[in-house]
Parts: sequence; structure tokens; C-alpha cells
Amino acid sequence: MNDSEQISEFKSKSGVKRIFAAFFYSLHGFQAAWRNEHAFRQELLLVVPASVLALFLPVPALHRLALIGVLVLVLIVELINSAIEAVVDRISFERHPLSKNAKDLGSAAVMLALCLAVATWGVVLWPVVRG
Repeated sequence: MNDSEQISEFKSKSGVKRIFAAFFYSLHGFQAAWRNEHAFRQELLLVVPASVLALFLPVPALHRLALIGVLVLVLIVELINSAIEAVVDRISFERHPLSKNAKDLGSAAVMLALCLAVATWGVVLWPVVRG
């Protein structure tokens, strides 16, 4: 068997067993993010109350979905950014231009998600605030 045919031992589960395993892996991921990622904690502490607020705003349901959706997107991108950073750090703590690029690109993705969230909230809330 060559390197391209090797399969990770973590890919061995199938069917319902895989679904349960994936669920618990995800829970462990959330726990790790909460414990180890300051930015994730900050964003989550903003996303939860903002999502609750969105539920009570006098806007159509689709707008509510957009308001909450862009907030969830920020968390998704932050988790992916944290995963990239963890992999880069796992490989080496040595400073390297490619490591810096990977981390900077992940950070840029988070910034774009945040900008999209701010723009979406602004567009949806502008008519509400204006009256």
C-alpha cells in the first residue's frame, strides 16, 4: 500500500456508529475551543445575546435568520481558523513564512466574516432604527 492509499485509523467507523462518534468529536471540539481559544469565547459571548436579541426584533423571519446566520458564520470561521493555527503549531513553533501566511489567511477569513456580520446587521437594522 502506498502513502496515497493509507487511511487514517479515525476513519474506521461507519453508519450510526460514525454519526455518534462525530457528534462527540464535535462536542470535544467546542470544549477545546472554549477552553483554549480566547477569540472564540469573546465571539460566543457576543453571538449568544445578539442571537437572542435578533429573535425579538421587529423584522421578517428571513432577516432574523440572516442576522443569526452571519453570527454563526463568524463562529464557524473562527473554529476553522483555530484548527489551522493548531495544525501549524503542531508541525512546528519555529517561525516560518508559510506558517505566518497560514495563520494570517485564517485571521483574514475571520475578519471578513465579522465584516459581513456587521454589514448584515447594519442593513437589516437601518430601517428599524430609522423608523
